[in-house]
Amino acid sequence: MSSTDKKLLGRWGEAAAAEFLRKKGFRIIGSGYRTRLGEIDLIAEDRRTLAFVEVKTRADDSFAPAAEAVNAAKRRRLIATAEYYLATHETSKQPRFDVIEVYAPEGIRTREPKINHIENAFTGR
Repeated sequence: MSSTDKKLLGRWGEAAAAEFLRKKGFRIIGSGYRTRLGEIDLIAEDRRTLAFVEVKTRADDSFAPAAEAVNAAKRRRLIATAEYYLATHETSKQPRFDVIEVYAPEGIRTREPKINHIENAFTGR
């Protein structure tokens, strides 16, 4: 798969994850939030929670669950980026880190991807 195809699949997976969160009652307040520290795929909120969401899209989980790609270095970048966001955006909501796995066996042509939402996947610090 070319890097362009991977980027397209990644964006498609993020859109599927955002729609999944909306159906769960979340409002998407940020997408592709970037700083020099890193990037957060989605920032979503419900009544009590501000979720910093990392989305991982794969064809399947035969090799390993997609969430395993969120290694220690990636977690550190996500935490640093979220800390920057919290320092520059006022909120009274409880922050947490979620991972959403999107499994799309037919790539962007997958009609109903399997989505696994891992709430509070790791903690900051």
